[in-house]
Amino acid sequence: MSSTDPFVLSSIGIIHSCYKEKFGIPRQPGLVSMATAQLELLPPYNRLDALEGLSDYSHIWIQFIFHACMQEGWKAKVRPPRLGGKEKVGVFATRSTHRPNPIGLSVVKLGKIHHQGKRILIDLHGADLLDGTPVLDIKPYLPYADCVNEATSEFIPSEPRNQLKAVRFSDKANSQCQAFSASMEKDLYTLIEQILAQDPRPSYLSDQTGREHGTRLWNLNIKWQAQKDYFEVISIENT
Repeated sequence: MSSTDPFVLSSIGIIHSCYKEKFGIPRQPGLVSMATAQLELLPPYNRLDALEGLSDYSHIWIQFIFHACMQEGWKAKVRPPRLGGKEKVGVFATRSTHRPNPIGLSVVKLGKIHHQGKRILIDLHGADLLDGTPVLDIKPYLPYADCVNEATSEFIPSEPRNQLKAVRFSDKANSQCQAFSASMEKDLYTLIEQILAQDPRPSYLSDQTGREHGTRLWNLNIKWQAQKDYFEVISIENT
């Protein structure tokens, strides 16, 4: 087999995530710590012995496919959101989804490894993965090798946390949030706050206020608006 021959990769698992659409997913893993997901291993990889020793690690690398972007093809130059969506750079200098091979890489916090009958499930925390994402591989995160303290970036010198916006809930949304949080047994308030604080809007809308947006989480539609200095959650409804 030569280096230019095509090859086939098979999915070892599939992601079950709170994110039901691309809009609202944080642009990097770990930014929304309350985001939960599960990786379900698929046959013939749904074996606990294949995971033996993995629970000794706090974080893991997930290699996956940008399945929702495949039909869009790749682009040689893209406009990264962190550069304001105005400056173009080469795709290989970004983490854009529009790649020649639509492969993604995320480091996530490892939760519980458990099984439900023949289903093998791995709980993930802080994931930036769309529901239904095919997973190609899992590897342990090694702090001594994977953390490069002297690493630098000229394009993006600071963390996005420095630009977080305040999030407020209307009386209606606050009441709905409390009800859904209780019924779902999840901290929905903190999850929504962390997602919106990152400003999930495309760059060309970053200066607009008053426009209504919708972000889907599980079976819920989170309706919100951008105001001058904060984001306001208007309502939370079943889809």
